[in-house]
Amino acid sequence: MPVSQARTVIRIIRTWALLLGMLGAGGTAGANLTEAEFRDLTARTVILVNSRQPESVELGEFYAKSRGIPLANIVALPLPVAETITWREFVDQVWQPLQDELVKRDWIHGYLSEQLDTHGRRRSALSGHRLAYLVLCRGTPLRIGHDPTLLDEVIAARLPVHIRRNDASVDSELTLLAQSPQATIGFLANPLFKVNRISKISAEQVVKVSRLDGPTLSDAMSLVKSALSAEENGLVGRYYIDLAGPHITGDAWLDLTRAMIAGLGFMGEVHRGSSTFEATDRFDAPVLYFGWYNTNVNGPFLRDGFRFAPGAVALHIHSYSASTLRSTTEGWCGPLVARGVAATFGNVFEPYLEFTVRPDMLIDQLATGATLGDAAFFATPVLSWQGVVLGDPLYRPFKIPLEDQLARLAKLPSSLAGHVIARKAAALEKLEMIDEARALLARGMREYPSLSLALVAARFELAQRNALGGARMLGFVPLLRDVSLGDWPLVREAAEFVAAHGSVRDALPIYQLLVRSAAPTPEAKLQILGEARKAADSAGNMQLSLEFSRMAAELTPPLPAIKHGK
Repeated sequence: MPVSQARTVIRIIRTWALLLGMLGAGGTAGANLTEAEFRDLTARTVILVNSRQPESVELGEFYAKSRGIPLANIVALPLPVAETITWREFVDQVWQPLQDELVKRDWIHGYLSEQLDTHGRRRSALSGHRLAYLVLCRGTPLRIGHDPTLLDEVIAARLPVHIRRNDASVDSELTLLAQSPQATIGFLANPLFKVNRISKISAEQVVKVSRLDGPTLSDAMSLVKSALSAEENGLVGRYYIDLAGPHITGDAWLDLTRAMIAGLGFMGEVHRGSSTFEATDRFDAPVLYFGWYNTNVNGPFLRDGFRFAPGAVALHIHSYSASTLRSTTEGWCGPLVARGVAATFGNVFEPYLEFTVRPDMLIDQLATGATLGDAAFFATPVLSWQGVVLGDPLYRPFKIPLEDQLARLAKLPSSLAGHVIARKAAALEKLEMIDEARALLARGMREYPSLSLALVAARFELAQRNALGGARMLGFVPLLRDVSLGDWPLVREAAEFVAAHGSVRDALPIYQLLVRSAAPTPEAKLQILGEARKAADSAGNMQLSLEFSRMAAELTPPLPAIKHGK
């Protein structure tokens, strides 16, 4: 075996062994960037656009101007227009032209030879780089297809069968731009994974790559706009964690993620069923979503008018969540971007769970003030594989602390302001400052009334053994003129709360409101009619009970006719 080939085999085997050890380890890192340090990151962010697509150039210029990135940092190259390209197209039209340009501009340090390796890449002697982040704009190819002709059979024989492949995301391959050409098989261990203090040597091995992309140019631009909005007013909303996926390891990650987010004071919901969140589940103001495992976006995400809260970070673990970014319904990444997230993560081909972004590590880093780009690479175990980071790498979701958010309530709509107040009230309650928490909730209901805040106030009173007081907090609900699909689950919660802790008679008007409003699904309409009829029966209102029964009968499909034999 040639020496170069032997070295490649050793590198891959060591990578595999290193990863097996890494996956059981732990660690955190603080970020807390100064503004001077952040400006330095901004000045060292390079943007790649496709000169063949005007929208790609427009997006790159929009991002640069929005973030104060020098326009000279834009690299415009004539790239392939397809999302999926071959290895030959990747090397000839993406990798080599981009590496040539980055070396020419001294973003990557070193020397490129005229000699080519077996895949057509320049042989090189590189000594590092000075890029903070490389941002790929919509119009840049997404995936590289598997090419068995480029696999070395000797190397492949020494690897597990399931990684004897070279399909990959363009993004993950470009993380190796500052290294000499690597074998096009399997993956490499990420030297930044779970590293608290990154050495200069490790930092210069990896180019941190993220992407601004989505079904439309407007969607891709919204990634930036959403991030900037959250950095101005803070991350505001609720969390939603979807457990009970196909592997216990993933559930453990997500449960740890839930604990971390709850520890930050956010309120939210956990779905533990075998399916994902249902269309009828509460899903208002989603700003932190982590779940799995469905092929395509579903449930509450498909409600008419559904949007994430500004700055939302979302991750749905699925093997092919980013196989395309052009669809609003196929996969997860494209649909999530189309619905307003600021950051999401996905895979273009099968990555295997252990080699995907770790959600708990991601949140751990973001919560310390890390940028999206730094947090993503802290949480990513491997390079030269299937991962894609979608969003502005300079985004800092937790830049604005809770106290500053409270001072900026007037800049938020009431529906979001209530979540800030609820978060602060929960913190006061935890400190046993009950009177202060009650006063804050009362003030919030006067100045920033919302269904969500009313439910928080009602549960607060229930926790203080004032059940009737809690029910009174929801007395305004029957006065609502209409109920949106997003608010429908909240109104249902209000009806159930009043019926359980106030009186069924007072709950009846809320059930009537639900009955005359559009429900998320036909099944939900039938269910609420059944609940409303039971409430009417308990309240002794036979007229309403009969009316609800009649409405349910009209919605119930007739049983199929029984066919009798001759």
